[in-house]
Amino acid sequence: MGLNQNELDPLEDLVAEEDQQTTDTQGEPRHQEGKQVRLALDLVEPGDEANDYGRYTRVSKALPQGVTSRMLYKDVVLIAWPAFVEFILTQLTSMADMIMVGQLGSWAIAAVGLTTQPKFLLMTMFMAMNVGATALIARAKGAGDRERANLILRQAILLTAVLSLISAVVGFIYSETLVRFMGAADEQTLAGGTVYLRIQMAGFVLLALTSTFTAALRGVGNSRITMTYNLISNLVNVVFNYLFIYGKFGFPRWELAGASLATVIGQTVAFVLALAVVLRGRNYVHLQFRAGFKPDLKVMKSIVNIGFPAMVEQMLMRAGAIMYVKTVAALGTVAYATHQIGMNIQALSFMNGQAFSVSATSLVGQSLGKKRPDMAQAYARRTRMLGMMISIVLGIAFFFFGERIVSWYAKEPEVIAMGASILKLVALIQPFQSSQFILAGALRGAGDTRSVAVITFVTVLLIRPSLAVLNIQVFGWGLMGAWYALVTDQIVRSALVLLRYNSGKWKSVRV
Repeated sequence: MGLNQNELDPLEDLVAEEDQQTTDTQGEPRHQEGKQVRLALDLVEPGDEANDYGRYTRVSKALPQGVTSRMLYKDVVLIAWPAFVEFILTQLTSMADMIMVGQLGSWAIAAVGLTTQPKFLLMTMFMAMNVGATALIARAKGAGDRERANLILRQAILLTAVLSLISAVVGFIYSETLVRFMGAADEQTLAGGTVYLRIQMAGFVLLALTSTFTAALRGVGNSRITMTYNLISNLVNVVFNYLFIYGKFGFPRWELAGASLATVIGQTVAFVLALAVVLRGRNYVHLQFRAGFKPDLKVMKSIVNIGFPAMVEQMLMRAGAIMYVKTVAALGTVAYATHQIGMNIQALSFMNGQAFSVSATSLVGQSLGKKRPDMAQAYARRTRMLGMMISIVLGIAFFFFGERIVSWYAKEPEVIAMGASILKLVALIQPFQSSQFILAGALRGAGDTRSVAVITFVTVLLIRPSLAVLNIQVFGWGLMGAWYALVTDQIVRSALVLLRYNSGKWKSVRV
């Protein structure tokens, strides 16, 4: 589908409006040397390699002159709130998908759930390169080097296109093998999962390229425009879900195939809108085809240096998750469907940490690009505090209203009862989970992706699956045993990420 000029302007107006939101604590425009600035970071002088900034891990907690704590909180929220709205609405769309699919039966929920980890595994390579692109683009913006930021964008697009095409071909050819490997308990679940995954692979490259555009825009703090086009994509997804799953208004009833096709249609809409945004010259990142896509080995090496540890982290996470899912799937279709409902609801709580993680990555990256680790530290601390407050509210909601929430997905009493118990555990880990996401985002913004990969190896690949096997097969705790393992993983991972952050070594990472 195409877009005319009038359809593009409202999206671009949002970007222009966002770039003009440069008020101080009294609502007046901030200025520095006669120029309007957008962040408190723009008010401070760049650091110098010759001074303490960038050389030592210990920096002053005192804020620079002219910068207030309130200004920092506003900067955090400026970037986080669009990402928060986007992630929440995206997850609500996923929940709507699951609820609609759930009307077909527990087998359908299980079938979709069994495709999740293979799809994430295939996304690993290009998503990891996006981590490198985000960190490098954020630093380029902090250093005021727009030309380099756009060079990084072009190189990231080139990497993504190649890696995602390879992944899509592999995923399409081996869809049935992957779903069977995940532990499909019956032929109906296997057939449904295979069709669902194959359709997902057909739209994989567009999904990947959209994620790279989004990573670049978030790197420079333009999270509001990514919220806009992803919101439109989600609405399209839900509408076509209703039409294609149930065959409404004369459309064919394609059930699981229809749900997957609706997702691909939504992703295609997001790609068209995101491409239109980066092609226009009104953003800090601007894609210009005339500049060419000739490989720049030096820039690619920088992206890979940051992205490779993130890729290892994601691969370890997916390997651990696959081992964990296979253990749970062995409990049967109904138990796995209940588990999938719990995971789907828990994913909603991820949105809080992930949204503030976007702020942490962007602001820490920009601060270090300006050689101001003191500002990076100040932003990270306030981002974590805001995320923590929201996590407590979410925890209360999950603890007291878990049964009602689970009943939206399924009507079987045993599923509702077990799901409510699972949500009580989800409630308890909310503060730990939020802290982990946000501080890991800060470490990635600094380019310290190796430490996050090591922590993921220890927790997701070793602790979670091992405890799940022990709790289920030795202690006989069933599905709850699997969730005890997940809770342990989250708490240990949060503690290790906090220890790494508190060490301060991320402030002197070179990229």
